[in-house]
Amino acid sequence: MSKMTFVKCLMLLVTLFLLTNCTVSDEDYSASDENIMLLDVQNIGAEVQGTMYGLFFEDINYAADGGLYAEKIKNRSFEFPQALMGWKSYGKVEVRTEGAPFARNPHYVRLSAPDHSQKHTGIENEGFFGVTAIKDAEYRFSVWARQSGTEGSRIQVELDNIVSMEESQVVAKAELDIVSREWKKYCVVLKASESVGKGVLRIFLKSTAGVDLEHVSLFPVDTWKGRENGLRTDLVQALADLRPGVFRFPGGCIVEGTDLESRYQWKNSVGPVENRPLNENRWHYTFTHRFYPDYYQSYGLGFFEFFQLSEDIGAEPLPVISVGLACQFQNDSQDAHVPVNELKPYIQDALDLLEFANGPIDSKWGKVRADMGHEAPFNLKYIGIGNEQWGEEYPERLKPFVDALRAKYPDVKIVGSSGPNSEGAQFDYLWPEMTKLGVDLVDEHFYRPESWFLSQGNRYDKYDRQGPKVFAGEYACHGKGKKWNHFHASLLEAAFMTGLERNVDVVHMATYAPLFAHIEGWQWRPDLIWYDNSRSVRSASYYVQQLFATNKGTNALTLLMDGKPVAGNEGQNGLFASAVYDATDEANYVVKIVNTDSLSHNVHIQLVGLSEEQGVVEAVRTRLNSEEPDVDNTLDEPNRIVPIEKSIKVKPNSKSIKTTVPASTVEMWRFPLK
Repeated sequence: MSKMTFVKCLMLLVTLFLLTNCTVSDEDYSASDENIMLLDVQNIGAEVQGTMYGLFFEDINYAADGGLYAEKIKNRSFEFPQALMGWKSYGKVEVRTEGAPFARNPHYVRLSAPDHSQKHTGIENEGFFGVTAIKDAEYRFSVWARQSGTEGSRIQVELDNIVSMEESQVVAKAELDIVSREWKKYCVVLKASESVGKGVLRIFLKSTAGVDLEHVSLFPVDTWKGRENGLRTDLVQALADLRPGVFRFPGGCIVEGTDLESRYQWKNSVGPVENRPLNENRWHYTFTHRFYPDYYQSYGLGFFEFFQLSEDIGAEPLPVISVGLACQFQNDSQDAHVPVNELKPYIQDALDLLEFANGPIDSKWGKVRADMGHEAPFNLKYIGIGNEQWGEEYPERLKPFVDALRAKYPDVKIVGSSGPNSEGAQFDYLWPEMTKLGVDLVDEHFYRPESWFLSQGNRYDKYDRQGPKVFAGEYACHGKGKKWNHFHASLLEAAFMTGLERNVDVVHMATYAPLFAHIEGWQWRPDLIWYDNSRSVRSASYYVQQLFATNKGTNALTLLMDGKPVAGNEGQNGLFASAVYDATDEANYVVKIVNTDSLSHNVHIQLVGLSEEQGVVEAVRTRLNSEEPDVDNTLDEPNRIVPIEKSIKVKPNSKSIKTTVPASTVEMWRFPLK
């Protein structure tokens, strides 16, 4: 027998051994359509960063006020440009500023007795798309108030169902005596006798003596961790269930502002909530076809709350601050931006932010943090400077920030930007500039159609391994002609994510965007989590993110098909795949396969590097798919598309896994080797 014949016979014997010692998950598996993937289980690869998958929060689509921030009252401090926007008034109501209790919120209302015993004075708030209440739930009403005269005053507070067919619209009420001519905070808990979708909050003057009211607030008692200035429990739980590694905030374009005056200024968002000034939201006038002229930021959800939330959900905080450039999409003139030689206050804001997050309690900004209830540092490790700026004006402004931060906080990692596009002239210009400036990560953004996502499986394979790392900071598949949430877009996002996972030595962070959307207040879609005032739903894209984030492992593994990465390459039948090792879990091998094809495909995962004693003894398969590619989960059908997990029987000492991956399916296998 020749040496060549012997080798062929040996290979045949190995193949027969693998075929008779394998995990078979599907009875219809056929070798005629067999896609063989080789998984190297012996050589543990690059470390997966703890920040690999995370969250990006921006106050778009009513994500903060009216969304994550549980406050139910719109314009609670009467600071909108139209002071009573969101309110109705009746009787004698006057907006005043003399003697206001809060310098940065100078407006309040005075309720005075009407001129007739059968008339009434009061105010009524419409909330965010209605003031919603749930039967038997409790709501904490609070107000800063004082007598407007020498006599005691009284108000009646009500939750009302204005479309009720009952004898009374009132579903909860309480009276408060205002007992001082000095400003004081008054609180009462209201319990709803019935559920209300589109209710209002009413406040009646119930005395002949007048009263002054400021900072009128209504929160559910059941907020996340029971905090009075709290967040919606269901929405935070959805974030926590993703087990995110990084949390980027407070946004993208709102960091810049339509103009510099309306940029997000973190110092205005900390300290006592009653004295945080109103800010104009960059999105409120942006889209006239979906127009929300009453979309402002109360700053009740501010940087302290963002840091606190990051801590709650176990994510590294990544604040982003202004680099001195107003939104370049909305401003063509250089006059809209801060000249380079006038950047000192902006740079100081960055340095002060690090002190607020990490400084000792006897420092100026560390004391502010401590006075807010968090003496321990937040241990901030990352900071982003600028959002998705472009042109020469960006690196020339970024440089003095980098110099100042490196000098005082050399261990803090700086995130720069490659602009708003995933490729092209600005992208090609900015990457070398970011490398030259020595930033630690470069934030890439890509909202792209199906064809782009299908073509990007190998995107990061040839990136410089020695330069800055990649932060895929904003991405989502925007279907061509179908710019809404639907399963097929989620499927292609999963395919793209296998390329992120295969290149964990380069890609250190990735966050889908946008995160939140109110069904009555959205301006941009698709989005990860949708909600109304009382319910929320997790999209198919959410479950893709969760599948990857909760199974990210600790190290990459090599998985090849025909000697190439499984990245939708020619001859790979629309298959994408990645694999990781998980040192923290007994089921410590994870393979993710995405079949983007319209046909099912048989996949044979052969485990390379096993000793004779090693093999698969148990496995869990998870699938996410839908027979309707253009649909998604809804508030009424929240479980239409969810992952299905199944334990798979395995032959003893199996050396490979066989599976038939259905068309348009995300499939994951977890298994230990014994």
